[in-house]
Amino acid sequence: MSSITLKSTKLKGSVIVPPSKSLAHRAIICASLAKGRSIIKNIEYSKDIKATISCMKSLGTIIFEHDDYLEIDGTTTFFKNRCEMDCEESGSTLRFMIPISLVEFAWVHYKGKGKLGQRPLNVYYDIFNQQGIVYLYKENVLDLYIQGKLHSDEFYLPGNISSQFISGLLFALPLLDGDSKIHMTSPLQSKGYIDLTLQMLKQYGIKIEYDEQTFYIKGNQEYQAHDYTIEGDFSQAAFYLVADALKNDVIIKGLNLKSAQGDKVVIDILEEMGCSFIKKEDGYVIKCDTLTSVDIDASQCPDIIPILALACANAKGTSRIYNAGRLRIKECDRLKATVEVLKELGIEAIEKEDEMIIKGGQIQSGKVSSYNDHRMAMMEAIASTVAKDMIEIDNKECVQKSYPSFWQDYQMLGGQI
Repeated sequence: MSSITLKSTKLKGSVIVPPSKSLAHRAIICASLAKGRSIIKNIEYSKDIKATISCMKSLGTIIFEHDDYLEIDGTTTFFKNRCEMDCEESGSTLRFMIPISLVEFAWVHYKGKGKLGQRPLNVYYDIFNQQGIVYLYKENVLDLYIQGKLHSDEFYLPGNISSQFISGLLFALPLLDGDSKIHMTSPLQSKGYIDLTLQMLKQYGIKIEYDEQTFYIKGNQEYQAHDYTIEGDFSQAAFYLVADALKNDVIIKGLNLKSAQGDKVVIDILEEMGCSFIKKEDGYVIKCDTLTSVDIDASQCPDIIPILALACANAKGTSRIYNAGRLRIKECDRLKATVEVLKELGIEAIEKEDEMIIKGGQIQSGKVSSYNDHRMAMMEAIASTVAKDMIEIDNKECVQKSYPSFWQDYQMLGGQI
């Protein structure tokens, strides 16, 4: 791991945002569950996407990796009933794969790195207990053994859990004998991510009916092979949109404004803070004279909260980011880490159990930690563009998790390292 020192320099130019990691996970999985050949275009090989590819291969899927696209044939998926899954640090990969790997009777060993083993899996353990699926795990590390087969059923889940659990079941249940239902016992958070899953399932021929509280899943369905192009990622675009709000001059290319991505809400939040979202001939920009404070509900967009917190740190007045408890179980405790970084850079910020309070001010120079979290490191890089002097960030390599070319793009836009 190596540190990086960034000079206080404005960014200027145009950038094509990376393809959506959320959609790429889902497309790879759906294509892998379909009999026949699918082409997935506009792929970036971040660590998380490599983990999902590796796990689907472990189940017998044939996947050929090209520079920016994948050829996938799922004809032999589930051919192996004894396999090892290395999820690296990808929570999406882990929670999506667990139900999928149990569509057929299987013996599976899951392992991973970093803080992945500290991210809760109790939702699945409860299901295992109900269905007689054998499992064995260690505390605080990902070393999980599972033996058994998932069966169709009625599942009762609270709405405040990670949407990844629900998506994992939605991928697997259509392949089982018998119909299933997923009942939400409280309002669903991160609904945008469920919408992405349902959208992708429909692309691959899977029909799921749902209302506000219940998903109705017919069994014995078949995935249909389908070619798919991954659209630009709003969670990555958020870094450049906020950069523009901080008076950088970046034209952002590759966005689909009709996207179902929940993180598209970054545009609405910045507009509420006084910004204008402007379409140009070759992309989009944010313009802002003065940022004003805002209250942000983090429950539907946890991945963009660190960069939105930076916008709040540069806004006039005091902002509140609430319903933020789930930030504590990401790659790091992002609620605590975001507050610590802002305070290190001279901003008044308060951490509470489920929220943070941020008073706008002037970003100072300083030495900060990335907490081995890609989104923290990228937020800190954008902070350097409005800092009084240099900012030093440890572990620059952590951006490999979602945006391997971030530092190259940062320098291409004039960022000085």
